[in-house]
Amino acid sequence: MLELMQYDLELEKTADEIRESGARLVCIQLPAGLKQMADSIQDFLEEKTGVQVVIWAGSCFGACDIPHLEGTGVELLIQWGHSAWR
Repeated sequence: MLELMQYDLELEKTADEIRESGARLVCIQLPAGLKQMADSIQDFLEEKTGVQVVIWAGSCFGACDIPHLEGTGVELLIQWGHSAWR
């Protein structure tokens, strides 16, 4: 499992969720402290799921900071933060 810095991002679980969703285009949204690892996360998820993963380069100030993805073809948004939220 890819572990970044002190965080366990549960990337295997994330890959399972992507496969279960049936999405083909997935957007990942990361807080500023994890953006430096975005390409590694993207590569891991694409390799494990076979889907296209794009990275939201804009802000991520919390669970309420959802990017407007209408019209982009993105079928699933995955956001990492400091607290669990479902």
